Amino acid sequence: MLVHQILKSKSEDSVVTIAPGSSVSDAAKILSEKRIGTVVISKDGKAANGILSERDIVRELGKRGVGCMSDSVDDLMTTKLVTCAPGDQTGDVMQKMTEGRFRHMPVIDEGALVGLISLGDVVKAQLSELAMEKDALQGMIMGH
Repeated sequence: MLVHQILKSKSEDSVVTIAPGSSVSDAAKILSEKRIGTVVISKDGKAANGILSERDIVRELGKRGVGCMSDSVDDLMTTKLVTCAPGDQTGDVMQKMTEGRFRHMPVIDEGALVGLISLGDVVKAQLSELAMEKDALQGMIMGH
């Protein structure tokens, strides 16, 4: 299965962005309100300048306490993004996420942010694909 097939099943507004310079507190509020695990830092909503996850925030809270909540998202965000393209295979994406130990990956097409997929999205797609293959094989075996 390809990444763009996963994106089709997600809502159009599945990428939540926040501007650079926003506070970590503002990012945490968005994560909580939208019940999501990651926000993309973007100057214009089209380019991914960084990514900030709930894990990033919790790690900093554990190190420094609530004082980090007034920091800028720029201080905590990951700037060396691992991204994928709409035509990438989900198996390759899953491998990158597993090896990199992260759960969210921006989807970039010709330099523009077009989506965000989670490890859960990829697992769900892989399970769906396996179920279809199983059904097809059973049909062939049973002569249907």
